[in-house]
Amino acid sequence: MKFVLLRKATLLKIIATAIGVIALVAVVAVSGSASVFVGKTVRRLPIYCVGTEEKSVAISFDAAWGADKTEKILSTLETFDVKANFFVVGFWAEKYPEMLKKLADSGRIEIGTHSNTHPHMPKLTRSQMQLELTNSCNIIESVTGKRPELFRPPFGDYNDSLIDVCDEMKLYPIQWDVDSLDWKGLKAEEMATRVLSQVKSGSIVLMHNDGEHTVEALPLIIEGLKAKGYTIKTIGELIYREGYTVDHTGKQILSA
Repeated sequence: MKFVLLRKATLLKIIATAIGVIALVAVVAVSGSASVFVGKTVRRLPIYCVGTEEKSVAISFDAAWGADKTEKILSTLETFDVKANFFVVGFWAEKYPEMLKKLADSGRIEIGTHSNTHPHMPKLTRSQMQLELTNSCNIIESVTGKRPELFRPPFGDYNDSLIDVCDEMKLYPIQWDVDSLDWKGLKAEEMATRVLSQVKSGSIVLMHNDGEHTVEALPLIIEGLKAKGYTIKTIGELIYREGYTVDHTGKQILSA
């Protein structure tokens, strides 16, 4: 009798687990394409990279402090005939509107928001998150004439609430899978070697417009990527806009 009860309890546990898994799958399907099953919870992830068979990558720059090297970055992109992304903070856009306008008008730069004041977003309430994104998008749109579609969290710091807010505001949350570490003051050759050794199809490379050796490293990175047969796109050109999921690594993939 005890054995029968044990078997019954085990069976009930299996059934309950199965129901839980089915429910989580349903949540993923309903709550958004950036929901992934992690352990016993559904965690929401931004896009770190894109699953694609095309040899395409994106180079992105975060702009929060200073603009003296930005012109040279744009000039390099023009020289090599490639595009890139700039994620700009609201106060940067307000301080350097002429530079932001020049980037947007170049036809080579896709502008995204990097928040309004560069806070740790998970420490904010949902309403504060919304205000950060709304204010920064308004500033960028007022200068460029186009509202951002992409958002990169400051410090790469996020939580489920932030991803939910992005969904509500129709912003794609974007991270990166290759960090140039230009913010650490690496030499140009070191940065290029690092990026070229880690990049793969669908990668998003992180750089900064004020990195100490970013300007010198950029030509080496672009030349290296082209030599490897990569096409350099904007993130907006690289990502999928619908019918996708984001796996546990943050890779965006088309749904089956």
